[in-house]
Amino acid sequence: MTKADLADKVYEKVGLARKEAVEMIETLFSSMKSILSEGESIKITGFGTFLVRKKSSRRGRNPKTGEEMEITARKVITFKPSLEFKAVVEKA
Repeated sequence: MTKADLADKVYEKVGLARKEAVEMIETLFSSMKSILSEGESIKITGFGTFLVRKKSSRRGRNPKTGEEMEITARKVITFKPSLEFKAVVEKA
């Protein structure tokens, strides 16, 4: 599913104009990017939590050459679904 598909779903369910639905989806994702880039988490009740985790540097191996290398420290975004969301997915 793409952002355009999500906007179409909002258009169909809520009755907003297509342009307004696209703007709403864009605003939502823009806000989420901004919040996560600041290192904050986003908790959506009944859906799940988006977290920013810090991974420390570590030794790794290039899978192509087998050569050992240093993997630098970085931040990653993780998603932990809520119990309600897990239950809905398992029923499907």
